[in-house]
Amino acid sequence: MTDDYVIGVDCSTTAAKAVVWRADGVALSENRRVFDLSQPRPGWGEQNAEDWWTATKSALRRAVQTVDTSRLRALSITHQRESFVCLDHAGKPLRPAMLWLDTRATEEVAKYGTAEVHRITGKPANPTPAWYKLLWLARHEPDTMARVSKVVDVQGFLVHRLIGEWVTSWASADPLGLVDMATFDYGDGLLAAAGLTRSQLSELRPPGSVLGTLLPEVAHELGLPLGLQVVAGAGDGQCAQLGCGVTGPERAYLNLGSGIVSGTHSDEYAHGTEFRTLASAIPGAYTLETFLGGGTVNLSWFVEKFSGVDTRALGLDLTPEQVLETAAAKLPPGAEGLLALPYWAGALTPYWDHNARGALIGLTGIHGKSHVYRALLEGIALEQRFLTAGTETARGRPINEVVALGGGSRSPVWCQIIADVMRRRLTVVKEPESTCLGAGMLAAAAVGVHASVAAATEAMSGTASAYEPVPETAAVYDGIYEVYRDIYPVNRDLFARLAAVTTCT
Repeated sequence: MTDDYVIGVDCSTTAAKAVVWRADGVALSENRRVFDLSQPRPGWGEQNAEDWWTATKSALRRAVQTVDTSRLRALSITHQRESFVCLDHAGKPLRPAMLWLDTRATEEVAKYGTAEVHRITGKPANPTPAWYKLLWLARHEPDTMARVSKVVDVQGFLVHRLIGEWVTSWASADPLGLVDMATFDYGDGLLAAAGLTRSQLSELRPPGSVLGTLLPEVAHELGLPLGLQVVAGAGDGQCAQLGCGVTGPERAYLNLGSGIVSGTHSDEYAHGTEFRTLASAIPGAYTLETFLGGGTVNLSWFVEKFSGVDTRALGLDLTPEQVLETAAAKLPPGAEGLLALPYWAGALTPYWDHNARGALIGLTGIHGKSHVYRALLEGIALEQRFLTAGTETARGRPINEVVALGGGSRSPVWCQIIADVMRRRLTVVKEPESTCLGAGMLAAAAVGVHASVAAATEAMSGTASAYEPVPETAAVYDGIYEVYRDIYPVNRDLFARLAAVTTCT
């Protein structure tokens, strides 16, 4: 069976990607198809769910064209979390899908985001979970809700197209905010509040379980073998955790992407403002996750708006980020007294304050572009130290190693800064598509390519490089951190006052 292949599909916010994996975690073939994101009003985020299916079909068809399809054993899906679509009796969208980044349901969060809802779902009150958006729909689009036959997450939608059954993983439905985390089953009170019944939702199965086999007509259309098994996947964060090999409480994954997401494994359920709790891709376990909305998007903002670095005009085969990073690397820790609070997208864990904003503290006449760029890199690292420390305190257990993935993990300068600031060994995954790899691991374990999810993780994951904290530099950052962690508490009321007197909030 170690000669067999599996497919991992990642249907994210911007594209669907299909990767064919070998049993040792090597990617044999892959394909990616993009789709549109609509933001018709400020704070809204929508997509045509049919685009999820069209892109997934195309990516699958292209990915398997260059491999021996007779060796394909299973397929599993990971996906953007919290996003959902309302469907009619024919399984067709009644309206555009509402995405995780849609923040229109702020009034519903204020009214219904109680401590009891947090306890049941593991999700502190914020507009991300679908439950609040469903409450918004009930108030603003009652005719739509009256016609709803099914409300499904991204995997539930795609799986129905693949096998003809309304079924999903509890690790895919959980981020919607409809699942009781103690039982991994729908919470009846949550459903009642949203005006839904169980018959309007996908049946829940454990991640890594076989959901069914491809419909013959779908197999023919996509060039896949008859009888290919479809395995329950999980949300993209939980699959990234698997792909990074983080299956114990002493390690955490750190996704250095547009947002900064970090998570660790827990065998016991816990909830707190320091993290959001999700159902792990390992059945019966949990992922405790911190989230910073402003990650590489902060860096891109500075490059596009202020840097003025045009590498093409200079004839350089480099990105503007690489030029700025090289200059920033020549500066001392602390960017000569400049600190950045990276709340460009507000504050999530642990403050959950949508009024919070980014800030540069300590500007003087000596500071230039390289100082600001280094301060942005350091600010995110300092924030992650704060978030990780909060998780450690809440759990009563240390996190000794951080495993990095995502676009930012390709920056040696940033990785070393993070290792120094956090005083932890930081390793970087060898496989860039580690989220999709996590789905592949679930598929491999389900059909016996590997004996278990743990065995699949051991065999298919790995790291390419490592960064150790430099004691002298880490000591400097210790002092800077003591200043940094006071920036938000000191300015919290100021952010709220600013939001109250301005229209651009």
